[in-house]
Amino acid sequence: MSILRLTGVSREVGTLVILDQIDASIALGDRIGLVGPNGAGKTTLLRIAAGADEPDRGQVARKRGLSIGLLAQEAHLDERFMAAPDLRTAVRHGAAHLERMADELAGLERDGRVTEPHYAELQHRFEVLGGYTLDQRVDAALSGLGFTPEDVARPPASLSGGEQTRAALARLVIADPDLLLLDEPTNHLDLGALEWLEEHLRRRAGSLVVASHDRAFLDATVTRVWELRDRRITAFRGDYSAYHRQREERDARALKDADTHGASIAREQELVQRYRSHRKFSKMHEHEARLERLQAEVVAAPKATRRLRLPGSGLVGGGPSRSGEIVVRVDDLVVGYLPVPGSHALGSPPTPTRVATAPFLAARRGDRIGIVGPNGAGKTTLLRTIAGDLPPLDGSLTFGSGAQLGYLAQLRAAAIPGATVLDALLEAVPVTAGEGRSYLARFLFRGDDVMKEVRLLSGGERSRLELALLGVTASNLFLLDEPTNHLDVGAREAIEAFLADSPATILVVSHDRRFLDTICERLWVVDGGLVASFDGRYRAWREAVANGWTVTSAVEQERLRLHPIARHAGRSRSAVDGGAPPVVAASAEVPATAGTLAGPTGRARSTGPRGPRLSKDAYRRQRETIDAELTRLGLRKNHLELSMGDPAVQANFVELRRITSELADVAVALTAAEDAWLQVEERAP
Repeated sequence: MSILRLTGVSREVGTLVILDQIDASIALGDRIGLVGPNGAGKTTLLRIAAGADEPDRGQVARKRGLSIGLLAQEAHLDERFMAAPDLRTAVRHGAAHLERMADELAGLERDGRVTEPHYAELQHRFEVLGGYTLDQRVDAALSGLGFTPEDVARPPASLSGGEQTRAALARLVIADPDLLLLDEPTNHLDLGALEWLEEHLRRRAGSLVVASHDRAFLDATVTRVWELRDRRITAFRGDYSAYHRQREERDARALKDADTHGASIAREQELVQRYRSHRKFSKMHEHEARLERLQAEVVAAPKATRRLRLPGSGLVGGGPSRSGEIVVRVDDLVVGYLPVPGSHALGSPPTPTRVATAPFLAARRGDRIGIVGPNGAGKTTLLRTIAGDLPPLDGSLTFGSGAQLGYLAQLRAAAIPGATVLDALLEAVPVTAGEGRSYLARFLFRGDDVMKEVRLLSGGERSRLELALLGVTASNLFLLDEPTNHLDVGAREAIEAFLADSPATILVVSHDRRFLDTICERLWVVDGGLVASFDGRYRAWREAVANGWTVTSAVEQERLRLHPIARHAGRSRSAVDGGAPPVVAASAEVPATAGTLAGPTGRARSTGPRGPRLSKDAYRRQRETIDAELTRLGLRKNHLELSMGDPAVQANFVELRRITSELADVAVALTAAEDAWLQVEERAP
């Protein structure tokens, strides 16, 4: 049974036809994904379905009493929402019908009318509609969509635009209308909030229509797809992946049919000419009749869509050079923000804001690394620090030889008033207008599009312009912050294809899970003020998290790998406390004492009481010397292990043998240094 039906719906803006004779219906329980390129009319269709806009022609029939909730891309919040004293109250107002029922029940109780049939009936309806669990659902929605307890207490007017959009989504979740219409709901959501929303929509009993470019989100939430193409709707069964397969098969079949039809017309035209020249008029008329029938049939090939084509080399300077093996390396890097001048109290020293610490990270040549984590954890701050946009607060950040950075920021600089797309390109690189137009055409700016003012571009157009500016010079290290924001599926797939074939090293912040799974082979996870590396793709990481993997445990494991002496510290202490005596080694810094004898392998074993205690100064000097040696050897070992994973090294037998030999020497030296550290600890003052 249909709860909403569109019949012959058309919408025009001036001479531009956006929707043309749309026929579609939504049944109870339908979960429909609305897909199509930017500008196809998805938002217009949702607004017409919700009653926010009226069609120029056609009719929209809605079931009587149908409740509809619409989430726009830029959420419009009503005055009641903005006037609420705090966010929790504002979201709770989404269930206004339950609040009215609760007030009525309270009034009946005050009047002593709880024995009346009306009270029992009202209480039953209130319970069935979830009135008694309203507060728990409000808290779950706010928490699931990423709001902290501090955020919940803030007034809605103090929230940012993205936070207000998430709050509007939480209010719609609580309202639970019969038909939920969502326009790009994944904007402003981090990975945790995305997964929570997917789970909620899967469990929801009402109908859903969602317009989104997030392919993983559509796969998880919809069972039918409406494709809006060439101002018309085509329906497909299944999730997005099923739709994509069906669309490719249908396009291939239509193209083949069009080619066959064209070949048949050409063949009949040839036969007509042949029989005319041979004066066989009966045969000629027979084929003329066939030709007329064929020409009367409309067998159109699918229109070729304009696709983003990213260049493999820069607009100037040719292709990128080859970088060193280790392209980016950070050690104990602290990222954050320096204080704004004048923001601290008079007489007090300015305190920088520390966002996250990366104990050790390394990106090798050709690595494709996704930077993931909850909103506000410091992903963008880390990327901006690597890009040089922010200074490191502490630690070291090192680039390999020959690194050429290309940085795509999430927050784009404000456009100069009056500057056009072509002006922006010519300001970035000195080329002719013709060369600039030819280059911009790869990014779908053709004809008069290059003369559009930058400040008037849509989100998708601005993203394409930023990608064009990113590629004006060759880069072998791409730093990309949400590169797929505002881009339709075709543009996202074009970026994926380009990055998959690119030899460049890639560090990318993204919430697009399909993009992460397709491109990124490793992850840097930012959470809880720490950054840790995860060797695996996005799905493997989520499975690891479900099995207990955390950033803290990964950082500790990496610390023990780089500084294995920490594993022996507890062993040394247990020996001193009466356990088995530790194994120690003689070294140049710590000579063997009379209480040690060399074993058959050259390692020393304890045979008697430990040597005399060291003075405080001697202990400090020897500890500092050994700690520095342990750090140096640990870093060298890590570098050699990274080098052994390089395919170029693995293919070079001489280089592989050299690295293997050096790694064995480093392991021996590291063992000796660890034993020396243990012996010094035994003689601590």
